[in-house]
Amino acid sequence: MYDYDLLVVGSANADLVIGVERRPAPGETVLGSDLSVHPGGKGANQSLAAARLGARSALLARVGDDAHGRLLLDSQRAAGVDTTGVLVGGAPTGIALITVDPSGDNSIVVSPGANARLTPDDIRAAGALFAAARVVSAQLEIPLETVTEVARTLPAGVRFVLNPSPPAPLPDDVLAACDPLVVNEHEAAVVLGGTAGDSPEDWARALLALGPRSVVITLGAAGALVADGRTGTVARVPSPRVEAVDTTGAGDAFTAALAWRLGLGEELAEAAAFAARVGAAAVTKAGAQESYPTADEVSAR
Repeated sequence: MYDYDLLVVGSANADLVIGVERRPAPGETVLGSDLSVHPGGKGANQSLAAARLGARSALLARVGDDAHGRLLLDSQRAAGVDTTGVLVGGAPTGIALITVDPSGDNSIVVSPGANARLTPDDIRAAGALFAAARVVSAQLEIPLETVTEVARTLPAGVRFVLNPSPPAPLPDDVLAACDPLVVNEHEAAVVLGGTAGDSPEDWARALLALGPRSVVITLGAAGALVADGRTGTVARVPSPRVEAVDTTGAGDAFTAALAWRLGLGEELAEAAAFAARVGAAAVTKAGAQESYPTADEVSAR
């Protein structure tokens, strides 16, 4: 019935990465490694991560008519992602400037470029893609009005997964469509207006009160917490213990895996447990898309 297990609506960036001994303080300059350029962006990361796992995935995004745009399209196609929905032109391809310290932690500044030109009209024009998808995933590296249009025009029966990153307050109709809303601690605080409570369980219940059908809170090495508004259940999901090399893009790998497995009919906790294993595998290698595991690699852990 469905052509795609997952349609990702989101950003496509070129990641410009520099390794540093420590990230600079305000007003400080530090020396780093040679610059490396990789395909990235939360949308492109998710569609590729899902395809690497075996999902039939498609990407709806916008890139520039430039070398970075060609890099992104080539990487998606090489992974088996359907790029029919990738629009070209209107602005240069988005850029993410990333510093990574020896512990694997990163800091990121994004220049949206063409991502900012993905409009509600583009969403309305892509009705055939939405009708062919089992699950739709989005993030906030594209305009909020565009994400709002996604939530408003979802065909009946299509599940919507949203990771509000970078975080912003969300309209009620977007929150009501989320199943689940996927956030980390910082994103939860922004969505809640700074009143997150004392524990992830508190944050999850407060987020559910805003209208999402379900919530997943990622907790880094501690795994994740899932909360289902239908049943009222709240549960912790552990993550495998690994040595982190680079956390860049790990959250995107988690969200893609979660969305795919939910589309296959798994329960929220079961899908999140699989996603935690995917996210853990991703942090053991450098880079974002280069680090994403296959299903066999996840099973081997």
